[in-house]
Amino acid sequence: MGQNMSNRPLSPHLQIWKWGPHMLVSILHRVAGDGMALVGLPILLWWLSALASGPEAYATFTDHAMSWYGIIVLVGISWAFFSHMCSGIRHFVLDMGAGYELDINRIFSIVSIGTAIVLTVAFWAGVMWL
Repeated sequence: MGQNMSNRPLSPHLQIWKWGPHMLVSILHRVAGDGMALVGLPILLWWLSALASGPEAYATFTDHAMSWYGIIVLVGISWAFFSHMCSGIRHFVLDMGAGYELDINRIFSIVSIGTAIVLTVAFWAGVMWL
């Protein structure tokens, strides 16, 4: 058994792969989706129940949402949404068979990350102006 094991090829692992923006986008896609599911959904349900429960419950929600930690959570959720959306568009293009060339894939990955940041900043600039 030991002799057969030594002839088998090793599975690729993190010491072999070179990190690139495409790997970062893939990881952020998963983190953003999990973040929206595990953090965003409970906050959405809390907001909806506070909205339905009356002015006192809604005031409690807005007190927490407009606090320093609430703003950080809401900005994080909005970034997760835009990041997941941009990465999803990237994956959609890849599923169509385009963008697999290394240079184009790298550029599209960087654009995906940058666009998510720009959209988050633009969204919050719009929220703060209203």
